[in-house]
Amino acid sequence: MRYFIQISYNGTNYHGWQQQPNASSVQETLNKSLSTVLNCKIDCMGAGRTDTGVHATQMYAHFDCDELQNTTSIIHKLNSFLPQDIVVHDLIQVHEDAHARFDATKRTYEYHIHSFKNAFFQNKSWYFHQKLNVDLMNQACKILFNHTDFQCFSKVHTDVNTFDCKIYEAFWKQENANLIFTISADRFLRNMVRAIVGTMVNVGLEKITLEEFQTIIESKDRNKAGFSVPAHGLYLTEIKYDYLK
Repeated sequence: MRYFIQISYNGTNYHGWQQQPNASSVQETLNKSLSTVLNCKIDCMGAGRTDTGVHATQMYAHFDCDELQNTTSIIHKLNSFLPQDIVVHDLIQVHEDAHARFDATKRTYEYHIHSFKNAFFQNKSWYFHQKLNVDLMNQACKILFNHTDFQCFSKVHTDVNTFDCKIYEAFWKQENANLIFTISADRFLRNMVRAIVGTMVNVGLEKITLEEFQTIIESKDRNKAGFSVPAHGLYLTEIKYDYLK
């Protein structure tokens, strides 16, 4: 049987989602707990790869095992085995060909910035005290919809067949001293959201114009785009599948 597992995690203590030698990852930690609770070797396939320090309020992965009885009890046991910074929310039986990565139709990320120092936001939001022109940044968001090739925001030397992404929404929202960027697309390139945010921060600082922002996208050159903002402000918040409600 194939199952989807829905989890959330604070990425501070992990070198990203993907299992790797000599480094703690969310995938490895989850695999160990699943293998212990289900009493068989489990190897999850995640919906995506979050980088070191990036968080997820919703992540899906799939795995295969014998039919599970009483998933509520299994979820409780998993949460007892897992560390406090990883939480299992659901176990869902799906069709045998379901794929957590390739079947996802939309992914949503948020990037959090706080402009007034906050002791409780450490490793959860980026502290940036300079004043930003949010109106200009939202105008820059509209420019994203005119493009599909986002190579300029991609990590260089990445192994992908295409740099095309379809963006469904992108906007900035100010909440008192906090600023949140939301972006949804069918797929994302490595480092894409952090590079977009860094470039838009330069727009908000009025270091580059909206015309220059468009030229950067058209250049397909990562060196022309802005800096990558710190990972700890980034959250994977939603993944959509046609067959999950």
